[in-house]
Amino acid sequence: MSATTSPPLRSPSANEDPARPAGPAHRRRRWSEARKSWRLHWQLYLLVSVPVAYFIVFKYIPMAFNVIAFKDYSPVLGPWASEWVGLENFERLFSNPVFVDLLTNTFLLSFYVVLASFPIPILLALALNEIGNGWFKRTVQMVTYAPYFISTVVVVSMIILVLSPRIGIVNQVLALFGVAPVDFLGEPDAFRHIYVWSDVWQTAGYAAVIYLAALAGIDPALHEAAKIDGASRLQRIRYVDLPGIMPTAVIMLILGVGNMMAIGFEKAYLLQNNLNLAQSEIIPTYVYKTGLINADFSMAAAVGLFNSVVNLCLLLVVNFAAKRVTGRGLWR
Repeated sequence: MSATTSPPLRSPSANEDPARPAGPAHRRRRWSEARKSWRLHWQLYLLVSVPVAYFIVFKYIPMAFNVIAFKDYSPVLGPWASEWVGLENFERLFSNPVFVDLLTNTFLLSFYVVLASFPIPILLALALNEIGNGWFKRTVQMVTYAPYFISTVVVVSMIILVLSPRIGIVNQVLALFGVAPVDFLGEPDAFRHIYVWSDVWQTAGYAAVIYLAALAGIDPALHEAAKIDGASRLQRIRYVDLPGIMPTAVIMLILGVGNMMAIGFEKAYLLQNNLNLAQSEIIPTYVYKTGLINADFSMAAAVGLFNSVVNLCLLLVVNFAAKRVTGRGLWR
């Protein structure tokens, strides 16, 4: 009986993927799937198009104009025709005598904000979650959430009135105990405390809503099992609630640290005066004074670009550390 030999198998070439369908057919199929997805979910795509357009127009397109940080920018010539100076603006920044103070003030104030504003919303959310009286819970939640909608200008005006040496309620209370009036806004050491705790008062209720949503997603069976095992209320908070909101807390911490150097300009500038300038002058206020008031746009762009790079580095470092410790990060 003669043996039949099968033809040799052809090995695929280096540029050929045997598992990949033909190019035009593959593209047509993907285009058909995209059109089908659009017909089924066009409302969601339409809804998402607005924030996507916002980020493209106001975030990504302006990134191209960071080129003026490397140029001697002239409004007459424009960002592209202005003279290229390389790293000269960054050298001016790093050699500026106030640079170290700016960086120190910005970092300390930002770190203080993150340190104070991270745990308080968690504690507020845990406390609200344990309240059984629905009317009282809704009232407390509304009272703590409402300050988030107050304008920064109004908040600063309230701070100035409350801490005024002459008519402020704080100094009036101190006067009852024989304490002389104190100009809190004129004290450099008091600036950070005023800024941070007024910020906590304004934003804690809003941040607590996020943690309340995370608490609502915890399986009630876990609490029932803990009760059967004899766990107290504090033990249920420690062993059920806290682990349940930990992923949300990690993400919020990463985002908070990632925005450390991007601290708000308006509030710091409005609370700033010649007496507290030693600690209230931060990078955003310096960029405003340098870029707009002194019209040194290239220098202001260099400061802003340096600030953004530091933010990005902090975000990546904290995300890496959180992923190593908790196994969770922004990008899983």
